[in-house]
Amino acid sequence: MQNLKLDILSDPICPWCLIGKTWLDRALEQRPNHPFLIEWHPFQLNPDMPTQGMERRAYLEAKFGGKDGAIAVYSQIEQAAKSAGIDIDWSKITRTPNTLNAHRLIHWAGLEGRQTAAKSALMNGYFRQGLDIGDPEVLADIAASIELDREMIARLLASDADVEEIRARDAHTRERGVTGVPTFVIANAHALPGAQSTDMWLKIIDDIAAQSTAENGAPQ
Repeated sequence: MQNLKLDILSDPICPWCLIGKTWLDRALEQRPNHPFLIEWHPFQLNPDMPTQGMERRAYLEAKFGGKDGAIAVYSQIEQAAKSAGIDIDWSKITRTPNTLNAHRLIHWAGLEGRQTAAKSALMNGYFRQGLDIGDPEVLADIAASIELDREMIARLLASDADVEEIRARDAHTRERGVTGVPTFVIANAHALPGAQSTDMWLKIIDDIAAQSTAENGAPQ
């Protein structure tokens, strides 16, 4: 089966991105010969977030128009997470971080072939451990946990390395019309906004395989 690029626009603090990644991962596990070459791309849910982040409750109430609005939105998220078998420890998440540095780490991990590992570690740290993934020390520890050079990552985080590149890529995505994540783009041609179910991904993979077989002729 021909390899196809699967570009994923996502933010590691986005709960729907976690749900979408989980459903995709399950499909890929069931189809180990899938055609996708995955690359993660930066999209900040809150590009204007202060560098030090915000207290989570204050952030949610400001974003969703008060306590009741935040509860309504997150009750839907909680239901979807539970249906996907995802355990999120909301009680541990006390701050909403600025994710610019987290996206820098994902970028650097990609240079070492560890991009998906970085994404997984960041999401696990945030949603299950309540880590402040805007904190450079936390990010350096996460880098070490996925076999990156901790001291090198710490030095990069202390610099402005790739800050403008990440911001430019984020801005370019918005200029192309993306307003929310996750967004999946298959072969630079077909965009799928929102978390897609495992069954949907299985159908997509099987349709690609059938099309590839038809184009190349049935195996003898």
